Amino acid sequence: MSERPDRRPSPPPGGKRPPWRRAATPAAAPPAGPPAAPQPAPQTPTPPNHRSVIDSAVYRDGRRVASPTTLAETFRKLREEPDGMAWIGLHRPTEPELHSLAAEFNLHELAVEDALEAHQRPKLERYGDTLFVVLRAARYLDVQEEVDFSELHIFVGPDFLITVRHGGAPDLSSVRRRMEENPDLLSLGPEAALYAILDAVVDGYAPVVEGVQTDIDEIETEVFRGDPAVSRRIYELSREMVEFQRATRPLVGMLHNLMAGFAKYGTDEELQRYLRDVADHVTHTSERVDGFRQALTEILTVNATLVSQQQNAEMRALAEAGFEQNEEIKKISSWAAILFAPTLVGTIYGMNFETMPELKWAGGYPFAILLMAVVCVSLYVIFKKRDWL
Repeated sequence: MSERPDRRPSPPPGGKRPPWRRAATPAAAPPAGPPAAPQPAPQTPTPPNHRSVIDSAVYRDGRRVASPTTLAETFRKLREEPDGMAWIGLHRPTEPELHSLAAEFNLHELAVEDALEAHQRPKLERYGDTLFVVLRAARYLDVQEEVDFSELHIFVGPDFLITVRHGGAPDLSSVRRRMEENPDLLSLGPEAALYAILDAVVDGYAPVVEGVQTDIDEIETEVFRGDPAVSRRIYELSREMVEFQRATRPLVGMLHNLMAGFAKYGTDEELQRYLRDVADHVTHTSERVDGFRQALTEILTVNATLVSQQQNAEMRALAEAGFEQNEEIKKISSWAAILFAPTLVGTIYGMNFETMPELKWAGGYPFAILLMAVVCVSLYVIFKKRDWL
């Protein structure tokens, strides 16, 4: 098999760019002498765990011509197809698998490192003929009433598309089936598959937006109903909206950058229309998410105001109860003081002493009674003037 050029040639004016192909690896001549033990091919190491390869296919003219089960077989089938395209879907691949892909498709080491580590922000980077795209997919979990985010890394070359998923979303098998049902669109190359994946990710935001809108409506009802657990729900949903913003806002700029390169890279007009539609949906979703964050901020402010008003009402009620209690204590204390005065005088005169003043005076008893009455009346007048009675 003759070798093919390493780079994609420049597209002819107004024409379609021919597919870029890698050089086929020629078979080495057998050495003289006794046969040596078979050695594994260094350029395509066999991955230790094949379960991370969700689906791998080679296409020609938009139709599947091979369904390899391993990466090594995919590489071989692609070399055998002069105008073919490989679409490899991986889920949490191992390091040897990504390194074998990097060696075969000449992927940049920085992009491979990002795909291994995950936890990347949405971005679009170009390394020579290869495009590296990071997307944040989202799905709404009805039972938990929360938003689940996952990462999707995409390598797009002239004759290959590699998807690396870190999480459960999006469902790329449905995207692949939809593209296979439209061979004319898939025949446009890896860019068509990339735009279909972008469309699937953006369409996946719609149920999330509806779910969040429902949550916000419920939160508004709970706020005015005085539910004590609503503050925590507002906080958790606000954090999810921050993550949603981080997923959607960079995507707007990424799609505009792709549209800016339509003329430079000779993008098909049909793909341009697809991408503009995706960009419109992303812009609409981003605006809705911004509105959700603003609404949650306002709801949190209203909830804080209502909680403050409720606390003030409770404190006012406690203060009024305390004031009434103090009034009762004043009355009790006043009467206790009034009754204490005759008790004190009577106690003194009830002591067993012979040398007490006025003890043998005939007016001593009336004087004691009068003294008790004067003291009690005086205390009553004093407490009455102070509104203690």
